[in-house]
Amino acid sequence: MTTIGTIAFTLYIAAWIALAMRWRASVKQTTPPSLSKHYLWTWLVAASLHAAYLYAPLFHQHHLALDFISASSHIMWLSGQILLITAITHRLESLNLFTLPLIALALLLQLLTPVTEHTDKLVLTSGLGVHIFSALLAYSMLLIAAIQGVLLAYQHNHLHNHQPNALLRALPALQDMDHLLFRFISVGVALLSVALLTGFIYLDNLFDQHVAHKTILSIIAWFVFSALLLGRWRYGWRGISATRWTLSGFGILMLAFFGTKFVQEYLLTS
Repeated sequence: MTTIGTIAFTLYIAAWIALAMRWRASVKQTTPPSLSKHYLWTWLVAASLHAAYLYAPLFHQHHLALDFISASSHIMWLSGQILLITAITHRLESLNLFTLPLIALALLLQLLTPVTEHTDKLVLTSGLGVHIFSALLAYSMLLIAAIQGVLLAYQHNHLHNHQPNALLRALPALQDMDHLLFRFISVGVALLSVALLTGFIYLDNLFDQHVAHKTILSIIAWFVFSALLLGRWRYGWRGISATRWTLSGFGILMLAFFGTKFVQEYLLTS
């Protein structure tokens, strides 16, 4: 399986290089190289191999590795699938340009950190599976929203200060960027709601000493994103304000999941 993961990593890099060439041509308003037009197909093959590497243990050994590194790889892989699907109807070259290296990096770290007998492994029942995958999808969707929010803030700030540049010309219209941001957030909040609800139903005690902070921080993040959606609907929040709320909610959510895992796996065991 390591060979499959290595090929997937190589194809991710190839897809990113092809995308960078395509995006550079777009910035300079020149014709992109012919090979760069097919970066999505290269990415799709890489993602398929990445999926085989991630989920083979689930089918052969009936467990899923969800340690700090493996969970990062799962979330980045899911982010890639979301972007691949969204790219069918939206121009996402700028967003993909920043996300693809993160996906490749997460896979590389997983390749360099082999699974051992001490790795956190979960045997998934149907209810627990719904909880885990809805949580991973929520993190993935809101990660994309955070990256989109940073790009939107950059675009908004430069346009507001009348500082156009080649990068801005390559980005979609400000209104389209804003609309896409809130679409990601809306779906992410819905998935996070499912994750929290199924957690309360299928997990024994979400407020146990070892997971209480994770649960509380996740709920706080849910309230932050929900408040942002309410502000959008009621007051028309957008631009820099929306980005601040998005990054705040995402930071809390990542602290809930990755902060907890990092402390448990790297600090408490040292």
